[in-house]
Amino acid sequence: QVQLVESGGGLVQAGGSLRLSCAASGRIFSINAMGWYRQAPGKQRELVAAVTSGGSTNYTDSVKGRFTISRDNAKNAVYLQMNSLKPEDTAVYYCNAQMKITFFHDYRNYWGQGTQVTVSS
Repeated sequence: QVQLVESGGGLVQAGGSLRLSCAASGRIFSINAMGWYRQAPGKQRELVAAVTSGGSTNYTDSVKGRFTISRDNAKNAVYLQMNSLKPEDTAVYYCNAQMKITFFHDYRNYWGQGTQVTVSS
């Protein structure tokens, strides 16, 4: 059974930093893109940052220059370093990965359980 397990959320003051981690486990043949999404109360889930298997990254405009996404392919892991946090970054953060379990399967999206990030002003 394939799963994504996140860690690293918490409560931090504005201007502070947090690092989120996410590791994929189980029967995995290949991982394509990995990323982080977030969902604030009353809002839709949005893409925060993503990284391809080759290391190309993209960010939503509101986090550019403050957040850094990285991945460790040997560990099937993705990380999100969040600096200069703002109250508007408060949300549940979800790890996402496009994975296939065998050569013959298609890639499909997998989600972590979510981790709460709260930034106080």
